[in-house]
Amino acid sequence: MHITNIYMKDLSLREIIERIKTGKDSAETVHNYFLGRIKKYDSQVNSFLTTHDFNSDTHFEDTLAWAPIWIKDIFAQKDKKTSWASAILQDFCPPYDATIIHKLKSAGMSSLGKLNMDEFAMGSTTENSTQKNTVNPWGNNRIPGWSSGWSAAAVAAGLCPASLGTDTWGSLRQPASLCGVVGFRPSYGRNSRFWVFPMASSFDCPWTITKTVRDAGLLYEIMNWEDDKENTSLPGKHILNPEIWTSNSLSWIKIWVPKEYFDEGLDSGVKKAIDASIKQLQSLWAEIQEVSLPMTKYAIAAYYIIVPAEVSTNLARLDGIRYGKHSQKAYESMDQLYHNNRWEGLWEESQRRSVVGSHVLSSGFYDAYFMKAAKVRTLITQDFEKVFSEVDIIVGPASPSVAWKLWDGAEDPLKMYLADMYTVPSALAWLPGISVPCGFAQSEDAEKETLPVWLQMLAPRLEEEKLLKIAHVFEKNAWWKDKMTPPGFED
Repeated sequence: MHITNIYMKDLSLREIIERIKTGKDSAETVHNYFLGRIKKYDSQVNSFLTTHDFNSDTHFEDTLAWAPIWIKDIFAQKDKKTSWASAILQDFCPPYDATIIHKLKSAGMSSLGKLNMDEFAMGSTTENSTQKNTVNPWGNNRIPGWSSGWSAAAVAAGLCPASLGTDTWGSLRQPASLCGVVGFRPSYGRNSRFWVFPMASSFDCPWTITKTVRDAGLLYEIMNWEDDKENTSLPGKHILNPEIWTSNSLSWIKIWVPKEYFDEGLDSGVKKAIDASIKQLQSLWAEIQEVSLPMTKYAIAAYYIIVPAEVSTNLARLDGIRYGKHSQKAYESMDQLYHNNRWEGLWEESQRRSVVGSHVLSSGFYDAYFMKAAKVRTLITQDFEKVFSEVDIIVGPASPSVAWKLWDGAEDPLKMYLADMYTVPSALAWLPGISVPCGFAQSEDAEKETLPVWLQMLAPRLEEEKLLKIAHVFEKNAWWKDKMTPPGFED
């Protein structure tokens, strides 16, 4: 079978599945179509590490009809090289699948290949991979976002209809915001973390980057599941009410706009696009309220104490002795052996977080830093709980600016960390969130490039259905929905 003159790259995952199921295109033809686009365009984006040939297991379900999906290199995939974009595990091939991969395979996924990432998902600019740097398809040498930036760039450039990523502090919602695609993070615990490499175990949340909100919902129903192999997995399975996809109004919906998200630091062009989106929500009969989240100002400080502490614990196993690449340098002591292995095997950001984490967990500083940060996390969660007793959803920016140039923030880690100010608070509180396109803004540098802006929506914990419904109504009424192909990536 042959693909018709419809541009497959512009179709949603659901539309591609429908074409396969109705016989308009074969699954293998679709898979090879995207492999062809990767061959043609990936040199401009640099997203993939490996590609996989088409392979379907006909004894599985056909929910996904063997439509191709990209896999972030943080997910273990049986007999497929999975390096977590690191040097220390560069040749590792797992003998098993992550639970998420197993669920998708069982639903009829065809794995398109492995996507690059920041080493062990640590980084704010996609500049911390041992493999290569990825470029935002919308801009001239601009970052595509955080550790899932490669996943967002691949979907935005039409190299795949959907991809898997992870969101720890916003590393899925932020790339979606900068690349012009939909990034969805469910409540912490909805998805199994089994054999998804742990960066910060009390934050990590596997999820998806797609072209549409409804595609995110499709994958959500497949992927969320109780997993007895993973102790943070929530019981049961959440099935969405199909009526949420037919709604066209936001009547009786109360939306909260936190004033702290519009303080100093938000670019004027981004603010203008977000303000226009809030007016659009009002036109759909939503009730808009401005409320305060007073503990927001402490979120970044708390986060960058708790996360490095968890990072140092999770990376301790990668010593080059039990796991990982072993240095060939001579050594005279165990301390020197550990130093050689980890100095060669871990990049700068992983080393930085390991050192900070070891410091805040040390006996002299545990109470002064880590315990205080944990208490602040509780206060931030209580802030959200109070507000959600009065409103249905929170909206605001996902990123303080449009995508900036590669290496502009590489020498200033604090600048990169502060860019997380809008996504970190909800991650601390384990809330579901989604980034949805809301327009464009010019960069505030000399180039003045026009780049995507995304609206972030947050819902109470375990209220994914409400979040997806509101985001879908907003998306259906958007003026920009036919303008989301980056220049230079047309067939």
